[in-house]
Amino acid sequence: MTSLIRGWPASSVLRTKREGMSRLGAAVHVITTAGPGGKAGATATAVCSVSDAPPMLLVCLNRGSQTNPVVVENGVFCVNTLGDGGAEIADIFAGRTGVAGGERFASGDWLTLSTGSPVLASAVIAFDCRIVEVRSVGSHNVFFGAVETVRLGPSGPALVYHDRAYKRV
Repeated sequence: MTSLIRGWPASSVLRTKREGMSRLGAAVHVITTAGPGGKAGATATAVCSVSDAPPMLLVCLNRGSQTNPVVVENGVFCVNTLGDGGAEIADIFAGRTGVAGGERFASGDWLTLSTGSPVLASAVIAFDCRIVEVRSVGSHNVFFGAVETVRLGPSGPALVYHDRAYKRV
């Protein structure tokens, strides 16, 4: 199969796209949920503000992840933006350490806000959200969440992921 992009083979375009995306620096978040479907969480960089009025944001999660169906069933999620000391938590929730499921919450100090989703006490900001819409796009679900509660955490540098490495900003 050939690509329509400059006549490159599709595999070359995919490699180039992945390399390009690795250079797109982004804040590191742990997306958490709890409810009838259980408790789960995953590391994500695909988070974006959608609207101020009403306050809404979006989160993208791979439909093949363990966390995705739990978020769908629970109907709630919390976006926990990590501070510069959060690389270990990011790796745990990214599945890089072998820790899975609810065991991931053994690291860090957790509390809850209005939706019951776990909130990381050390997060620089936490947005507690109720899902208002889910769209299936490519390999991911895009969750649109109405922000119910905001918790300002400790100020200081945030953790970003850029060029396949954690960095502080």
